[in-house]
Amino acid sequence: MANHKSALKRIRSNEAKRLTNRYKHKTTRNAIKKLRETTDAKEAQEMFVNVASMIDKLAKKNIIHNNKAANLKSGLAKYVAAL
Repeated sequence: MANHKSALKRIRSNEAKRLTNRYKHKTTRNAIKKLRETTDAKEAQEMFVNVASMIDKLAKKNIIHNNKAANLKSGLAKYVAAL
């Protein structure tokens, strides 16, 4: 167990950040799945803007790697363009 006050605070803050990151990541994954299930081109185009923004935010906060974000956005863009 931690001996210093600062270490105890770090444990608390790490847990809070972990839960926040987990929620954001799961929400984004659900949005990606929903976009991939969409067959309407106009609706998919609108959703893509929001999903791409969510992916960018995850990459900016280092929740996912920048290259993974780029790969996800590229694949989704191809899917939307093909509709």
